[in-house]
Amino acid sequence: MAESESGQDKTEDPTDKRKKDAREKGEIARSKELNTVAVMLAGTGGALAFGGTLAATLMELMRKNFTLPREVLLDDRYMAIFLLQSGKAAYLATQPLLLTLLLAALLGPIALGGWLFAPAGMAPKFSRMNPGAGLKRMFSLHSVTELLKAIGKFLVVAAVAVVVLMKDRDELLAIAKEPLDQAIIHSVQIVGWSSLWMAAGLVLIAAIDVPIQLYQSRQKLLMTKQEVRDEYKDSEGRPEVKGRIRQLQREAAQRRMMTNIPTADVVITNPTHYAVALKYDPEQGGAPILVAKGTDFVALKIREIAVQHEIQLLESPALARSIFYSTEVDGQIPAGLYMAVAQVLAYVYQIRQHRAGRGKRPQPLKEMAIPPDLQRDVDGNSAG
Repeated sequence: MAESESGQDKTEDPTDKRKKDAREKGEIARSKELNTVAVMLAGTGGALAFGGTLAATLMELMRKNFTLPREVLLDDRYMAIFLLQSGKAAYLATQPLLLTLLLAALLGPIALGGWLFAPAGMAPKFSRMNPGAGLKRMFSLHSVTELLKAIGKFLVVAAVAVVVLMKDRDELLAIAKEPLDQAIIHSVQIVGWSSLWMAAGLVLIAAIDVPIQLYQSRQKLLMTKQEVRDEYKDSEGRPEVKGRIRQLQREAAQRRMMTNIPTADVVITNPTHYAVALKYDPEQGGAPILVAKGTDFVALKIREIAVQHEIQLLESPALARSIFYSTEVDGQIPAGLYMAVAQVLAYVYQIRQHRAGRGKRPQPLKEMAIPPDLQRDVDGNSAG
């Protein structure tokens, strides 16, 4: 079981953030054996596919360059011409094989871990220059694993080579009796097939190495329970920080709410525990808007601001509690309270007309009817 520097066991699966950070640093599973097998198979396969054409081209080049006319040998101007022609022919002949090797070299690493370009993984690490750390790596489990893989590769390749040579012994001896052109092509074929079989033998090493690399990569990413908790706190925010942010947000919303109270038409109270401020704009239509609400100290502050700005105060405990619990600030009152609030606004309008000397004082409002589903008791519980 993996263990962290703090001594805690790493028993938790890596989080998505841990995997993403590791990938950005270039710390993903890679198998050198898989890359080697890909290049070897591509090289030997390419040699078998293009070897005949390549051998024929090289023989033709040798024939041309060793059978030059006498006038060409005596004129040094032809040396550059023949060199350019030979180089061009050799380049074109080797291109299929070289392109095959290039493709294998690119696809081999991508086969395990996918495409990755991590500049952070390319940065120099001066810690690797520490002799003590170097000695520790030399005698680590990873070094032992690499040594065993190297010995395994040698034994596998040697065993396959012996089997192939024993199998092709008669053909190898027969090459000495063949014409030169045929012997060269035959030799290329034997070398190609022998190399292909030896490369195929390395598939066994890659098949063992890939699961090992995946396991080791996962072990490096395992986390302790404390690391998971710390990462969750960092990503989601520490509780004390989130609490402070929410407190600041409430304070900001409360200050904004207090600045909107002077725009209200009426403040309905409980009379002391609850206070709600309503605003109605007949030009925009719609339902009345709750511009502020609060209990206890906040309710007292709402009443004080209402008095300062000569906003009508109205005591209606049942309606105040109902609006407080059913409506959010800057929201419209529910349809069930339209009738009761309409009576309140009509009463406020009559009060304003009376104060302006354009009407008699209205009769005090009676307790208004509240739908059962919107009724609340003094503790905020549904009374319906």
